[in-house]
Amino acid sequence: MFSQSELSEIKHILSTPKKITIVSHRNPDGDAMGSSLGLLNTLKQLNHEVFYVSPNEFPDFLAWLPNSKDVVVFERETEKAKAILSNSDLIFTLDFNALHRTGDFMGSYLETLSIPMVLIDHHELPDNYAKYLFSDTSYGSTCQMIYDFINALDFNPLINKDVATCIYTGILTDSGGFRFPKTTPATHHCVADLIEKGVNNSEVYNLLYDNSTYNRLQLLGKALQNLRILPDLHASYITLSQEELDMFHYQKGDTEGIVNYGLTIKDVFITAIFIENKEEGIIKISFRSQGNYDVNKFARMYFNGGGHINAAGGKSFSSLEETVNQFIANLANLNHQ
Repeated sequence: MFSQSELSEIKHILSTPKKITIVSHRNPDGDAMGSSLGLLNTLKQLNHEVFYVSPNEFPDFLAWLPNSKDVVVFERETEKAKAILSNSDLIFTLDFNALHRTGDFMGSYLETLSIPMVLIDHHELPDNYAKYLFSDTSYGSTCQMIYDFINALDFNPLINKDVATCIYTGILTDSGGFRFPKTTPATHHCVADLIEKGVNNSEVYNLLYDNSTYNRLQLLGKALQNLRILPDLHASYITLSQEELDMFHYQKGDTEGIVNYGLTIKDVFITAIFIENKEEGIIKISFRSQGNYDVNKFARMYFNGGGHINAAGGKSFSSLEETVNQFIANLANLNHQ
């Protein structure tokens, strides 16, 4: 949590109406969107002028979240987003801890601003850009951190159904449905309070996971056909080429969660998905692991990425085939060290 002096300063800042902007990472997921919109809905009740600037478009399966229609997308509305950011009294950066995680273009712009920033995030090794820092890797989600932050400010009565729904969404998605190791008693106490405040937990689950499209299911089928196992390395991986994405009319968010299938195989402790993006000229990579397999360290060492011990991301500028070969070679190398 923030230090007591930091909390006092933030509470003083929030005691009178301000222009506040909330920023999340590029390709926002449930935790990024949930924490940002949850905080936005809270601060609006205090008569602040609040905006949420997302670096790029968010997936359709999150478009039902309260106030999502008001999200300003930096890539699409660059001048409007810049004006909002530059006129802010305070900027909250949520669910990331390095400005380049908003993308090179937006990250470079944020670096030019002298506006005080508040960092709330649960990833390792935060950069030194924020005046106020709440960085704690013991949390399973930024949404749970936002819940604790709201309570630390004595704003719990402001957690209405909309706020609670946003926060619950991020906890549900980042905890893998409450099954990941960082799901603690505190997580369940938090969720119990959110449900008491009006969250329809069954409806949230259905909106997130039971609203698939035919093409998305066909893409999942292709991904599972492409699943390969490396038994000697206790590993698996999935590939999706640009051609395969196009074949099934890929939309943002369609590959969400597919990487986790690789960990459901007996004796597999580390898995990855490699997704070709020809427009950006990169291979996007997601890693997942169980136990002591540190994919955060692996992604940092070999694939320009990072994240958590058991969940991380990265990218490669090589071809899809070369990237997979690098993954296998690096994994074999690591196993022999």
